[in-house]
Amino acid sequence: MRKILVVGAGQSGLQLALGLQSHGYEVTLMSNRTADEIRSGRVMSTQCMFDTALQHERDLQLNFWESQAPKIEGLGVSVAAPGSHDPGPTQRAIDWVGRLDGYAQSVDQRVKMAGWMETFAQRGGQLVIHGVAVGDLDYFSRTYDLVLVAAGKGELVSMFTRDPERSPYGEPQRALAVSYVHGLGPRPEHPEFDAVRCNVVPGVGELFVMPTLTTSGRADILFWEGIPGGPLDAFKGVKDPAEHLSLTLELMERFTPWEYARATKVELTDAGGTLAGRYAPTVRNPVGRLPGGGLVLGVADVVVANDPITGQGSNSASKCAAAYLASILERGDEPFDEEWMRQAFDRYWATARHVTKWTNAMLAPPPEHVLNLLGAAGQLPPVADRFANAFDDPADFENFFYEPEKTAAYLASVAGA
Repeated sequence: MRKILVVGAGQSGLQLALGLQSHGYEVTLMSNRTADEIRSGRVMSTQCMFDTALQHERDLQLNFWESQAPKIEGLGVSVAAPGSHDPGPTQRAIDWVGRLDGYAQSVDQRVKMAGWMETFAQRGGQLVIHGVAVGDLDYFSRTYDLVLVAAGKGELVSMFTRDPERSPYGEPQRALAVSYVHGLGPRPEHPEFDAVRCNVVPGVGELFVMPTLTTSGRADILFWEGIPGGPLDAFKGVKDPAEHLSLTLELMERFTPWEYARATKVELTDAGGTLAGRYAPTVRNPVGRLPGGGLVLGVADVVVANDPITGQGSNSASKCAAAYLASILERGDEPFDEEWMRQAFDRYWATARHVTKWTNAMLAPPPEHVLNLLGAAGQLPPVADRFANAFDDPADFENFFYEPEKTAAYLASVAGA
């Protein structure tokens, strides 16, 4: 029986711990909070998980909330018309909804992580509620066959050095502000199915609106991504949740009035329903070296932290857990040495690199051929659908998104079909 320690109880850490547990490994999971503290605490994220990531949960029979969470069947993009956020009527230069081949879902991580943590303990896993410092890991690395670090914030991340070649940005590229609300009105277009809305305000930032399941049932997430120093970068120092929501709505009225029209009666789901912050997107070296010489393997956003502009965080975490689980199972009784750790990460990076490339591209001002692509999606439903489904498989963007020639050839092929 191989002994494995997982530090951090988020999407990836818990999914990996539960997966290893189901294969008979002796797993210890360390979290700095209890399930009750997580459930009654502050929201931790926005999350919209697409079909591939949801399937990883189904494979492990961890899809406990699938019947309750809204089934997100579409993904819509709006781009505000130039100058439209000056006083006066606001227009959308681009507006469409693409249909997903397999539905997406969002479950508030307070609900999911608390539920999964309780399941892990009920199934006989060793759950230790304790913050972990680098010094603690020195001791643990001698008592476990493998130590996985899945806690994406705090001191432990500093063990993993930044990979400058894969990390083009040294500073945060967006200021993030999240509100979970009840009372949002239906979308005027296609209200018959649920969709995520991505609203781009060029030069200012983005507003995402997504249906979710939270502690009090169905809700919606209002999520601003503001260019630092711009008008959306206004949440620093705002501690009061009501003030946070009111500022969110003011900015919606000014920059995305078509979304504000649905939001006139919203209220926060709970006192913990807001979140604000920022971080620099970073790829790190996957192997952490402890002072005593032991090695630990970084998991998910410890080693690949992308900006949430492309909604990939929880998807990448699920895919990382699935890739690492396969690598651990294939290793059998062989040692989890540095070479194996690097190979396990490379297996994950094969998909993660597409996410990083696409996300970093979306943080920059869109080039003309991308605006042409988004515009064409309004006239050509197959283009809208393909763009929407690439959120599930970002590798597909290589075929039609980055290079003007490929974009033009793709649009010509669809228009001529």
